[in-house]
Amino acid sequence: MDFFLNHSTLLICLILILPALCYSQTFISKAGYYNTDDGMGNPKGVCGYEEYGRTVNNGEVCAVSRRLFKNGAGCGGCYQVRCRNKGFCSQEGVKVMPTDYGEGHGTDFTLSYRAFAKLAKQSSMAQVLFAKGTVDVEYRRISCRYGANLMLKIHERSTYPDYITLVVMNQGGASDILALEVYEEETSSRISMRRAYGAVWDLSNPPNGDLQVRFLISAAAQTKWVQSEIVVIPAEWTVGETIETDVQLS
Repeated sequence: MDFFLNHSTLLICLILILPALCYSQTFISKAGYYNTDDGMGNPKGVCGYEEYGRTVNNGEVCAVSRRLFKNGAGCGGCYQVRCRNKGFCSQEGVKVMPTDYGEGHGTDFTLSYRAFAKLAKQSSMAQVLFAKGTVDVEYRRISCRYGANLMLKIHERSTYPDYITLVVMNQGGASDILALEVYEEETSSRISMRRAYGAVWDLSNPPNGDLQVRFLISAAAQTKWVQSEIVVIPAEWTVGETIETDVQLS
């Protein structure tokens, strides 16, 4: 009997403690909004996503402050953002993806019009939030849960074969990409790419031949290399080409 009671007590403690641990990962800030013709994302965001940055995550995207932008490493992650006015705001809030940098008046998030509207408890209450302009929020980093692999787009600024620029898309996980390297098997050469800006990486005079790619990611205060095991970039790559890797960040 004592054995049963002890384990029941432990179970109750876990039920009570785990939500508290989750809450400890929640941060307090403010959020504003910006508008576009269609209420979706800004295709000119400094993450470099262009049209993908307008429509990704159903246009529920945002610009983030310097400390969340992390010189571009914060591009493509996801946050659950919830405003704190219980009279007007939904319990769930909205899941947003950073596609741009921007801050002001103590805000960490500037949401797209579509994303900001989803903070409201009901659609009829959204105009109350828009009238405020800036609202108090709480937020936490989450996985985007795409179920999709990382994608690399060969940017239009690339010039075959002398200069290649890659845009990393479908980052998806609750982790940041800190570095990117390409590897050419024939010469056994591994070369670091430069973060040009946002999620855009470039390299002058890339190696000849098919290239593999690996990513240095940071998650839970730890870093590790994640290697693509397939040939990602063909020897004769073309500008504008989008290539799927076999890497998926959790």
